[in-house]
Amino acid sequence: MASHLLTVDQLCFQRGGRPLLDHIDLTLSAGEAVALVGMNGAGKSTLLRCITGEWAQASGRVLVKERELTRYPSADRAQWLGVLPQSSPLNFPFEVHEVIALGRYPHRTGIQRDRAILAAAADACDVTHLLGKPYTACSGGEQQRIQLARVLAQIWEPVDGRERILLLDEPVSGLDLAHQHALFRQMAPLQQQGVGVIFVVHDLNLAARYADRIALLDEGRLICTDTPAAVLTEARVREHFHLDVDIIPHPTLGCPTLISR
Repeated sequence: MASHLLTVDQLCFQRGGRPLLDHIDLTLSAGEAVALVGMNGAGKSTLLRCITGEWAQASGRVLVKERELTRYPSADRAQWLGVLPQSSPLNFPFEVHEVIALGRYPHRTGIQRDRAILAAAADACDVTHLLGKPYTACSGGEQQRIQLARVLAQIWEPVDGRERILLLDEPVSGLDLAHQHALFRQMAPLQQQGVGVIFVVHDLNLAARYADRIALLDEGRLICTDTPAAVLTEARVREHFHLDVDIIPHPTLGCPTLISR
C-alpha cells in the first residue's frame, strides 16, 4: 500500500500549561483536499502551525512520505510546501508582481520561466489587473488573493517529480462569494497533479462542497475524520457548533448542504 503524503501522528501541543492539541492523528494523500472545521478556538490554526513546525514545541510526529518534516532542509521544503497563514502583513512598498514573485525565490528556474508562472498564478487568482499596483493600496480581499497567488507560484510545478502540499489557513477570509468559490475551483487542477491540500474554513457548506474529507476539531481534540456526508450530521453540528440545521443533498452536486433553522 502506498504511504500517505503527509501523516500527523499523536500530535500534542500546550501553551501556558493549557493543552491546545490532544493526540491528533491525521493523514493526507496525494491529490486529496482535507478541510479542518470547528468552532473558534477548536485548534484548527494551531494544528496547521504545528504541522509546519512554526510551533516546534509540539510533541508527536509530522511525516512527509514517512520522513519527519523537520528533517528536510528548509530550502528543499520551500520548493514543495506552500503555506498561506491567516494573515500576511507586509508594509514594504512592493508592487503586486513583486509580492507574487517572492513565491519563486526557492527555485532556480530562470527569469523567463518564473515570469510565466507568476502570470499564470496571478490569472488563477484574478489579480492580473493589479500587478503594477502597490500592494499596500489593495483592499483586504485583493491582498488575500495576491498572497494566495504567491503561494501557488511557489508550488506551481513539481521539482524533480516531488509531490506538493498546500496548507491554507482560512483562505477565503475577506473574499466575496464569487472569489471564495473561484479559489477552491483553482485547487482542482492542482489536486489532479497530485497536490495535497489541507485548508481551514468556517463555512461548512464550502467544506462539504470542496473537501474530500472533513476533520472536525473541538477543544483541541479530533472528533472525527471522514467524508463530508459522514461528518456533517444534524446531531454533530448541534453538538459541536451549537446550531440547529437541516441537511439536504445539493440538487446537482449531491454534497451535503446545511440550512440553519
